[in-house]
Amino acid sequence: MKYQELIEEILKGIGGKENIGDVKHCVTRLRFNLKDESKADKEFVESITGVITVVKSGGQFQVVIGNHVPEVFNELLTIANLGDLSNQDNGSEVKGVFNKFIDVISSIFTPVLGILAATGMIKGLNAMFVAFGWISMTSGTYKILQAAGDSLMYFFPIFLGYTAAKKFKLPPFIGMVIGASLVHPIVSGILVPGAEPLYTLFQGTIIESPVYVTFLGLPVIMMNYGSSVIPIIIAVYFASKVYKQVDKIIPSLVKTFLVPLFTILIVVPLTFLVIGPIATWFGNLLGAMTLGLYNLSPVIAGLVIGGLWQVMVMFGLHWGVIPIGINNMAVMGFDPILVLGMATPFATAGVVLGIMLKTKNKDVKSLAVPSFISSLFGVSEPSIYGITLPRKKPFYATLVAASVGGLIMGLSGTKGFIMGGMGIFGIPNYINPETGMDKGFYGFLIAIASAFVIGLILALTVGYSNSMDPVKEKEEDSNKSVDRNIKEKAIASPIVGKVLPLSDVKDKAFSAELLGKGVAVIPSQGLIISPEDGTVTTLFPTKHAVGLTFNDGVEMLIHVGMDTVNLNGECFESFVEQGDVVKKGDKLIAFDKDKIIELGYSIETPVVITNSAEFLDVIETSDDKVTAESTLLRIIF
Repeated sequence: MKYQELIEEILKGIGGKENIGDVKHCVTRLRFNLKDESKADKEFVESITGVITVVKSGGQFQVVIGNHVPEVFNELLTIANLGDLSNQDNGSEVKGVFNKFIDVISSIFTPVLGILAATGMIKGLNAMFVAFGWISMTSGTYKILQAAGDSLMYFFPIFLGYTAAKKFKLPPFIGMVIGASLVHPIVSGILVPGAEPLYTLFQGTIIESPVYVTFLGLPVIMMNYGSSVIPIIIAVYFASKVYKQVDKIIPSLVKTFLVPLFTILIVVPLTFLVIGPIATWFGNLLGAMTLGLYNLSPVIAGLVIGGLWQVMVMFGLHWGVIPIGINNMAVMGFDPILVLGMATPFATAGVVLGIMLKTKNKDVKSLAVPSFISSLFGVSEPSIYGITLPRKKPFYATLVAASVGGLIMGLSGTKGFIMGGMGIFGIPNYINPETGMDKGFYGFLIAIASAFVIGLILALTVGYSNSMDPVKEKEEDSNKSVDRNIKEKAIASPIVGKVLPLSDVKDKAFSAELLGKGVAVIPSQGLIISPEDGTVTTLFPTKHAVGLTFNDGVEMLIHVGMDTVNLNGECFESFVEQGDVVKKGDKLIAFDKDKIIELGYSIETPVVITNSAEFLDVIETSDDKVTAESTLLRIIF
C-alpha cells in the first residue's frame, strides 16, 4: 500500500490500533478519539516523515498530513482492521443549518459520483455512436449499452437508499428496500400510458395530481420515482428516526426481523402517501424556478454561474446545485443549469498550461504537468490548491475565462442530457438525443475552447509573472515538504494572554466558525499589535475590533471582548485608521481590560482567519499561553 509505512508509524505513535476508539478525517487531518490519550506520543508522531503537525483539540488527537488524507484514511481502515467507518461523519462537527445540508448532500452523492460518471460516459458514447450513424437505436448493441449506461439512473432510488442509510445510520438494506419499492415494476406499471385516473387532485395547478390507486381508502398520488433524488433521501431520513423508536420497544429476542418489519411497514406507505408527493412537488417547483431564472436571461445566468462555479466548488456550495441539475434531468429530460459551470476545468487547464509554459521554476513546472492533465479530465482541485489559488492572479484569471465560457453556453442554449463524465469525457453529455449535434452542442465546444484559450492568454500576459515563483540558486532538500502541494505559514499572536478554544466562546458567530477558523485569547495585557505586515482593511468605529489583510492575502479579524460594541468606544484607543499600512509589531488598539470587566463585559478575544475557506486548514496553537513572539495560528495551503 502507498501509505503503509506512514500509517504503521502513526499507529505506533498513538499507542496502537487497540487504543483507537474512533477515527474520522476532514480536509487535512486524521481525527482520532483515543481510549487513553496518555499512550499517544505527540512528539514522536510529529517527527514522522509525512506528518505536518499534531493538534490536541476537542478531545481529539488530530494528525495533520495534508490533502491526501482520504487515501490515508482508507488505507488506515484496512491496515488497522477498523471495519467500515464510512457511515460516520468523516470530519469535525458540522455547524450551521446550511453547512449541515451541504454535508448531508455531499455524503450521500459522493460514493456514487464515480459510477455515475462511468455509466453516464457509456450513455454519452452510445449517443455519439448514434449521432455518427455507426449504430441505430433499434440495434441490440445500442440497447445493451443503453441498459448498462442507464441502469444507475433508472434505479437511482435504490443506490441513494443505500448511501442515505449509511449517512443517517440506518441499516443500509432497509434504505435499499425503500428505494426499490419506489421503482418496483408493480408500482411503475400503475402509470401505464392511457390509464384512466380515478380522479384528479389540485387540477389546473403546477401540482396537478391524478389518482390511480388508493391505500386503505387514502388517495395515492403516483409519481415516476425512477431517477428521482429528493423523495428517497427524505424517506430514509424519516426511516432512521422510526427505526430508532421501534428499536427501543421491540424485545431483543425478535429485534432482527421485527424492527426492519415495522420500519418498512410504516415508512413505505408514508412515502407514497406523503413524503414522495411533497418532495416531488418541491423538486418540480425548484426545477421550474431555476429554469425560470435561466429563461429570464440565459446570458446573465451563464456569466454568473460560469464565473462563480469554481468558488462554489471550493466552498462546497455546488452540492446545493447538483441535486437541482439531477432533478431537472429527471423531470424535464435535460438540465440547462449545471452546464453553465462546465467550462471551468478547461479554463483552469488553459491557465495552468500558461503557467507551465511561462514559469522558470522547475518545481512549479513539474507540478503543473499533472495538474493540467487532471483539469482536462474535469478534476480541477490539484490545479486550484497547488497552482492557481496560492498565486491568486491565476485563480482570478480562471474565473474570468470560465465566466466567458458560461456566457457563450447561455447564449447558445446549451443543455446537458446526461449526468456523465467530466472534462473532455463529458463532451457527449451535451448531444441532444433527439436532434443530435445542434446549436447548443456546438456552443458548448466553442465555450470550452474559448475558456481554454482565454485562460491561456491571461496566464501568459497579466495572470502570472515569474516573480511569483523565483528560481532558487540552491535547493535546500532538507526543507522540502513531503507533499509539494502543501505549504505552511506561521502567524504570531497579536495579543498576550491565555489561549481559549474558539468553540468555548459564547458568541455563536465565532464558536460555530461562521466568521472563520481561529482561537480566542483572554488578554493579560490591554494591547493589540499587528502580527504581520499588511493593511488595516476594517476598523470598527467603536474601536473594539480590527480587520487586517496581510501582504500574502491572509485576512484576520481581532475582536476584543463580547458585546463590547455596546461600549461605543469607551475603554478603547486606536493607533491606526482604516486603510493604513502597518508593519509587524505596530500598535493597533489599546484597551482597559479591567474596566471592561468592571462594566460587566467578557474580555475573551477571538482571533480568526476570515478567509480560512481559501486554505486547506488553519491550525491553532497547542500552547496554553501566548506572547507576541508565540505562533498563534498556522495556515496550511
